[in-house]
Amino acid sequence: MPIFSRRPPAPSASDLRRERRALLQLREERLRDLGGLTLEMYRRDHFNEELVLERCAELVAIEARASEIDAMLAGARGLRKRPGTICACGAPVLIGARYCPSCGRLVEEASEQAEASAEAAAE
Repeated sequence: MPIFSRRPPAPSASDLRRERRALLQLREERLRDLGGLTLEMYRRDHFNEELVLERCAELVAIEARASEIDAMLAGARGLRKRPGTICACGAPVLIGARYCPSCGRLVEEASEQAEASAEAAAE
């Protein structure tokens, strides 16, 4: 097995939240710097459009990464909130699985069948 074929481990939720906080703080600093830069350009009557565009692109990249982190955190919360299910065949279905590891049914079908059997048992 090649050394580089393994995927790096996924970052934990706390690492993602820490990175998001740092990015938002960096974003605020860059926004202040951009405002100060624009003011100095106005005072000196020398506007450098390329510099402003470069700084704006940096801000957009920071915001894009923060959005990626938000999406990853939302996905992790969605998987955690989803209850563990039991397939119609009786095998437990792991969190995040799309198919039953025992019989191969889709997880959605298994959860619907489990809900129907639970309702029937309750009546």
